[in-house]
Amino acid sequence: MKNPVIEVAHRAAAQLGETPLWDARAQRLRWIDIEKPTLYSLDPETGATDATEQPGTYLGGIALTRSGGVLLARDLTLVTASADGTNARVLAVTPDETHPDTRLNDGRVDCHGQLWIGTMDNELHRSIGGLYRVDPDGTMTRHFSDVVVSNGIAFAPDGRRMWFTDTRRHLTWTITLDETGAPTSRGLLSDFTATADRPDGACVDADGCLWQAVFAGGRIIRYAPDGRIDREIALPVSNPTCLCFGGPDLKTLFVTTATKFLPPDVLAAEPLAGSVLAIQGLGQGLPEHLFDA
Repeated sequence: MKNPVIEVAHRAAAQLGETPLWDARAQRLRWIDIEKPTLYSLDPETGATDATEQPGTYLGGIALTRSGGVLLARDLTLVTASADGTNARVLAVTPDETHPDTRLNDGRVDCHGQLWIGTMDNELHRSIGGLYRVDPDGTMTRHFSDVVVSNGIAFAPDGRRMWFTDTRRHLTWTITLDETGAPTSRGLLSDFTATADRPDGACVDADGCLWQAVFAGGRIIRYAPDGRIDREIALPVSNPTCLCFGGPDLKTLFVTTATKFLPPDVLAAEPLAGSVLAIQGLGQGLPEHLFDA
């Protein structure tokens, strides 16, 4: 299958661009740079981009809230804020059971208005992270432990399956959910241990296919609903991090990327590293669920 045309939605040199979300209310793409903690938003029609620096060391995740703002993961604290990242109020602090040398990383809201988000080891090799469900009142419930780098949270269109990745274990799981959104079982979707590929951020399209970025692998992949990898698309950068469908018709696949870990010679050869890429003709996405706050 011919590789599609890859365009540049926003040219930058993000250290760790991540977590793109399409905000249909504002018709803007929102994303973050984790390690230069900044919240960005883009109007694809005009190219206008806004940026709001955030306090703390890491900005590990973002979600949209029903009240019209955003939910931000700052280090180990979750805050609700205005859409531009200002006027923040603390919603929750990750429970004391969490190792102090961790941070929040990658989350997504389910169809019940709850946020699922994980923690990760700041040294990238210890299994000291976990996966949490966050209720609208700020209660955080730990569902899985023994995680190195929590990533790739996405939900099936019917809300009865969740995908979850541990990037540094090279594993992605399928988690079955009951009618309330609680996990009932977990099975392995993919194991890249043999190749050391790093599955990263993910999203799901309207056909129930799971799309995933492969960090340090220079490509994105698609899983068919039966779990087969049925498409791979090469990118002009080594480090894609996450992706989402957006645009007025949800038919543009936006891909965030990173310059992190790239030596000078690779950076020189990859002028688009750290930019937000855009690809047409790959399918149609689903609206993001809103956190009930």
